[in-house]
Amino acid sequence: MTCILDTDIKFLPGVGPRRSELLGKELGIKTFRDMLYTFPFRYVDRSRFYAVRDIDSTSSYIQVRGRITSISKAGTGRSLRLVAKLHDGTGAIDLVFFKGIKWIEDKLKVGEEYIVFGKPSVFNQTYNFVHPEVDPASSVNSIRTGTMTGIYSSTETLHNSGISNKVLEKMMAQLLEKCRGCIEETLPPHILVQKKLMPLEEALCNAHFPTSPQALSQAQRRLKFEELFYLELSLLKQKHIRMRAESAVIFKRIGENFNKTYSNLPFPLTGAQKRVLKEIRSDVASGMQMNRLLQGDVGSGKTMVAILAAMMAVDNGYQACIMAPTEVLANQHYKGIFKVIAGTDVKVALLTGSTKAKEREEIHKGLLDGTINIIFGTHALIEEDVRFRNLALAVIDEQHRFGVEQRSRLWSKAEIAPHILVMTATPIPRTLAMTLYGDLDVSVLDELPPGRKPVETVHWTETQRGTLYNFMRKQIGMGRQVFVVYPLIKESEKMDYKNLEEGYMAITEAFPAPKYVTAVVHGQQKNENKAFDMNLFASGKADILVATSVIEVGVDVPNASVMVIESAERFGLSQLHQLRGRVGRGAEKSYCILMTGYKLSKESKQRLDLMCATNDGFELAEADMRMRGPGDFEGTRQSGLAFDLKISDLAKDSPILEEARQLGQAVLNEDPDLSEEKNRLLAKTMSLMKFEVKDFSNIS
Repeated sequence: MTCILDTDIKFLPGVGPRRSELLGKELGIKTFRDMLYTFPFRYVDRSRFYAVRDIDSTSSYIQVRGRITSISKAGTGRSLRLVAKLHDGTGAIDLVFFKGIKWIEDKLKVGEEYIVFGKPSVFNQTYNFVHPEVDPASSVNSIRTGTMTGIYSSTETLHNSGISNKVLEKMMAQLLEKCRGCIEETLPPHILVQKKLMPLEEALCNAHFPTSPQALSQAQRRLKFEELFYLELSLLKQKHIRMRAESAVIFKRIGENFNKTYSNLPFPLTGAQKRVLKEIRSDVASGMQMNRLLQGDVGSGKTMVAILAAMMAVDNGYQACIMAPTEVLANQHYKGIFKVIAGTDVKVALLTGSTKAKEREEIHKGLLDGTINIIFGTHALIEEDVRFRNLALAVIDEQHRFGVEQRSRLWSKAEIAPHILVMTATPIPRTLAMTLYGDLDVSVLDELPPGRKPVETVHWTETQRGTLYNFMRKQIGMGRQVFVVYPLIKESEKMDYKNLEEGYMAITEAFPAPKYVTAVVHGQQKNENKAFDMNLFASGKADILVATSVIEVGVDVPNASVMVIESAERFGLSQLHQLRGRVGRGAEKSYCILMTGYKLSKESKQRLDLMCATNDGFELAEADMRMRGPGDFEGTRQSGLAFDLKISDLAKDSPILEEARQLGQAVLNEDPDLSEEKNRLLAKTMSLMKFEVKDFSNIS
């Protein structure tokens, strides 16, 4: 039997084909269910009336009651507008309409009393409402009288097509009436009782038309809990399935190669590195496949952990691969290993897009016959002709830069699913890690190695450009090197930001050759040109590297002590922190200078102040998620979340998420297949869920 909630939205009275097309295109509402789960993003208490004299420019949506004293038209053609003056005894405010003028003119009557709802603005030093909701005081819609009104997300297209918040509200009221008694419960009784949750139909009614602030709070808690519970249950169920899957390779011993490498380390391991190695050791000896995420701030020593994990594989007769997203990073990892494997018989190789054909052939042969123990590389490792003799550990660095399909091709190169260690230097807030990587065990490197000094961060504006150049000259004079990073490559007509091309010219003018050498790196260069300039800087032959954020990952130049970030307000907190991590890698004091224009938004100023206040990447990541939203935590809107949360906010609802995850774990511990009678509804609801959780961690 078809559920009423799956009915096409065009069949709701008052919608029809034209409006349904608009709702689908603009808000993604195609069925009754879609509309029911499109919640207000905030609420206004409609029981309160504001006096006109109390209105100020900071007022949000408010309600005013008064009489129309005059109606007039102004302007001509497209600029024609209708202006009605409303008096409430304390003052007057203009009601301004640019569309539907004839209809509104017929509707409004001078001398009549009206209730007006809208967002006040100021024009010519006079307060006005532009296209407010206007109802005769004698016949206000009973849905909204004395209650809180939800404000729904909308678009200009919807407004221009006559689908206002009031119209959406009426549609929602009709929908709830039509679905009354037909909304099936999605949580079993024992969970409703245990968590003291409101029934689903009551929660949906109160989410759209709250009977009180308390009822709204209870409704939101019920809906958020359900959403996060099913999300976590889905992820945890995948983990349970994996844990019960075919057995993985067992690393029985710690051998000579591991011990020799350990004794070659230039610094003692931090407590955090030792803890993570113990966790990895436990995983690879368990007989079940390791699937672990290693989070570590910039410079926390993730690569050394990966190399020691690779030695565990080698000591047990297996191969390991370490895959990086860029040639620069793969090269860096490869070169770095030779310092610590001196005195061992371990054979390593590097495979990237730049590897010459003859050398590539030798590498393929060495991987197939097992003479190569550890291979470093880029996407080249997942090419079809790359075959391993016995791959047992795959390390994936900066894993968010690889798609699931790419990573699955790497996994398929092993006869038995290899142990997986995915690493990221982007600090991820705990709530987000729990959801994005719910199927992984998470390890955190939360200590910096000895000798790493905090980077001093300052915010300067364009007026301090001369001071900046003098500071750079002084640092270069002391034998140091300088990064200068720009957010754009080519000039944008819409945005008045410094760009790399102009910046490079300005730098070479202020730091002329031959006294100063300036290199340049950006994403549109050919690989060989990029590598040449990068090596020029890395080898110390260039004083300044002008670059885009392509250098965010994988550049290790210990002699670079200054990071200048131009138009810093254009970067997210996590990205700024990643860039800052490119300096402070040597023994000398290092600096990060955030350059911006003089005028900044409140959010940008807050972000830059935080950067100056702390070097803690996890603290910044939490703040970044609060400010920018979880779908944007890396400073880009390109990816967003892999699941569609209708009402929850990962930045604000972490206590509910924790509670939901704990319950999900308890349910699966007791009934992994959800086959018990009391859990049948959970299994059914999971299979019918509208959002499918894309498992970020699963690479099979």
